[in-house]
Amino acid sequence: MGVGSEGGATTAVKRRGCSCTKDDFFPEESFKSWANYGRALRETGKRLRDRVTARSLEQSELHEVRLRSGHDMKKNLTWWDLIWFGIGAVIGSGIFVLTGQEAREDVGPAVVLSYVVSGISAMLSVFCYTEFAVEIPVAGGSFAYLRVELGDFMAFIAAGNILLEYVIGGAAVARSWTSYFSTLLNHEANDFRIHATALADGYNRLDPIAVAVICIICLVAALSTKGTSRFNYLASIVHVAVILFIIIAGLTKAKVSNYDQFFHFGARGIFKASAVLFFAYVGFDAVSTMAEETKNPAKDIPIGLVGSMTITTLAYCILAVTLCLMQPYGQIDVDAPFSVAFKAVGMNWATYIVAFGALKGMTTVLLVSAVGQARYLTHIARTHMVPPWLAHVNSRTGTPINATVVMLVATAIIAFFTDLGILANLLSISTLFIFMLVAVALIVRRYYVSGETSEANRSKLVVFLLLILGSSIATASYWAASEKGWVGYLVTVPVWFLSTAGLWWFVPQARAPRLWGVPLVPWLPSASIAINIFLLGSIDGRSYMRFGIWTGLLLIYYFFFGLHASYDTAKAAEVAAPVKRLEEGSPANNGQ
Repeated sequence: MGVGSEGGATTAVKRRGCSCTKDDFFPEESFKSWANYGRALRETGKRLRDRVTARSLEQSELHEVRLRSGHDMKKNLTWWDLIWFGIGAVIGSGIFVLTGQEAREDVGPAVVLSYVVSGISAMLSVFCYTEFAVEIPVAGGSFAYLRVELGDFMAFIAAGNILLEYVIGGAAVARSWTSYFSTLLNHEANDFRIHATALADGYNRLDPIAVAVICIICLVAALSTKGTSRFNYLASIVHVAVILFIIIAGLTKAKVSNYDQFFHFGARGIFKASAVLFFAYVGFDAVSTMAEETKNPAKDIPIGLVGSMTITTLAYCILAVTLCLMQPYGQIDVDAPFSVAFKAVGMNWATYIVAFGALKGMTTVLLVSAVGQARYLTHIARTHMVPPWLAHVNSRTGTPINATVVMLVATAIIAFFTDLGILANLLSISTLFIFMLVAVALIVRRYYVSGETSEANRSKLVVFLLLILGSSIATASYWAASEKGWVGYLVTVPVWFLSTAGLWWFVPQARAPRLWGVPLVPWLPSASIAINIFLLGSIDGRSYMRFGIWTGLLLIYYFFFGLHASYDTAKAAEVAAPVKRLEEGSPANNGQ
C-alpha cells in the first residue's frame, strides 16, 4: 500500500485486496529484517524526540493520509442522519442501567443534577469537537485533531485511550443488553451468565449473550454505513416513543415524598455520580468520526452534534426525575431500574415495553459505536501507528471491514468477562482525559499559527495554558483529598479565572475558523478543561490503577512497534515535503 505523505502530495498505491501477509502488517523498513529492527531499537531515543515534536498538516490528514486506505468512504450522510446517529449512539445503558446504580449507591434523587453536570461537560466538549470536525472532516476524529495541533506522540496516547473508550463502552452496553433481555423473559440477569468460580470477582460472570449480540452488530456495521443509518433512524424513532411512554406512564405513578431526601448524599455524591454518569454521554464523539462521510460538514456536523446532544441531555434529566419519583432511591434496582420500578408500582405489563425499549436503545448504541470505533482505528492505521492492514476500506461496501472486525472481537472478549461497574469507571477516565486534550488543542489552534504568532505571544500562551491546567488539577486534587475544606478553592478557582482572562486579554487570536467556530473562546474550552479535570478527581483509585496499567501497555507497544513504524512512514514521506515541528507550528494557511 502507498506510504502517502505527511506534508506533501503523493499517489496512493492500489492494494490487491484484503490480504494478510507480513507486509500488510509491518511494511516499514525497520521490520524488513532483524538487523533493521535492532538498529531501530538503538535509535529509540532519537526517534522518540522526532515523534514528540512531529506535527501533521491539515492538508495531509484530509488528502494524503486518507488515500492510504486504498478507497474512499462514501459521502452519503446529512445532518438528519447525524442527529439520529447521535441519539442512537448516546441513549443506551448509561440511562437505563447506571441511573439506578448511582441513584441508589451514590447520589439519591439528586441524580438529575448529576446528569446536568455531566451534560454541561459533554456539551462543552461537543462544541470543541464540532469546530474540529467541520475544519478537518476526516474519520480520525479526535486522533486527527490532536495530531494536527499537539503532535504525533500526544495523538498516539489519546488514540490508545480512544480505542479503550470504545472497547469498554461497547462491552458495558453489551453486558447491559443481557440484563434487560433477562428482564424481558422474567429472569435475573445472572441466570443467563456462566459463573466461573476460578476467576476473580468482577470477572467471573461470563456473558455469552453479550458476545452473540456483538457478532450480529459487527456484521451489520461492516456491510453499509448508509444502511446502518437507516436502521438506526427507524430504531431510534421507536426508542423515542418508548422514552415518551416511560416518562408519561411513570409520572402517573409519581410520589413527591420520594424526593424528601433529595440532597441526602450532598454535593460530593452529585459530582461522584457525575463522573460515572459521564459514561451516558460518550457516544457523541462517534458522530464526529463520520465527518468524512458527510455531504456538507460545515452545515451538517454542527446541527447533528449540538442537536442530538441537546435532545439527549433533556431526555436524561426527565427520565432521571421520573425514576426517582416512582420509587424511593434505596429500592431502585441496579441492573434494570426502570423495568423493576414499573413492576413495583403495579404496572407489570409496562415492564416488557420498557425492557424492549432499553434493548433497542442499547442495540443502536452498539451499532453506532461499532461504526465510530472502526473509523478511529482506520485513521490511526493510516498513520502506521498500528498495522496498516487495519486501514483498508472495502471497495464494494465502502466500509473499513478489517478495523470493524478487530475492534468488535476485542469488545466481545471484554464483554464476556468483565462486570459493568468496573467498565463504567475506567471508561469515564479515558473519555474525560480525551475531551480535556481536545479542549487544549482548540485553544492552541486558535492562538498559535506559525509565521503569525510572535515569540512573546507564544510564551504567554504556554504560561496561561499551564496555569489553566495546573489550577484545574489543583482544584480536582483538593476536592478529592479534602472532604470539608474550602480554603483551597479561594486560591485555585481565581487562578483559573485570571489565567483564562489573561489569555483572552493579552494574547491575540492568530486564526479565525473558516466555516464554523466555537463561541466564547477561550472561556468555553477553558471551562471544558476545568470541568473534565474536576470530574476526573471524583473517580475511585482502583480505576486509576487500571488506567495506569493500560497506559503502560500502550507505551510498551509504542516503543517497540508504533514509534518505529510511524517514524519510517514519516521519513519516507519527507522526500515529498518535510514534516513541520511542534515548536514551529503549522503553516498559516494550513492548506486553506
